[in-house]
Amino acid sequence: MNTLGIFLLWCLLLVLCWPVALLALVLAPLVWLLALPFRLAGVCLGALFAFIKAVLFLPARLLGGRTPA
Repeated sequence: MNTLGIFLLWCLLLVLCWPVALLALVLAPLVWLLALPFRLAGVCLGALFAFIKAVLFLPARLLGGRTPA
């Protein structure tokens, strides 16, 4: 549904102002390529924080503490 909505908005932009719609069509892959390293860094930082949390809670889990929800 999200893809269909984006396509319909792009069609509306194409009817109203076709140069901007074509520019958006050309620039969308470039913006995705520029955002890719930041998404990768976010995934790595999320994994790092999950690892640190697991290491910090390990003694409590070994002693029989409750697992966090």
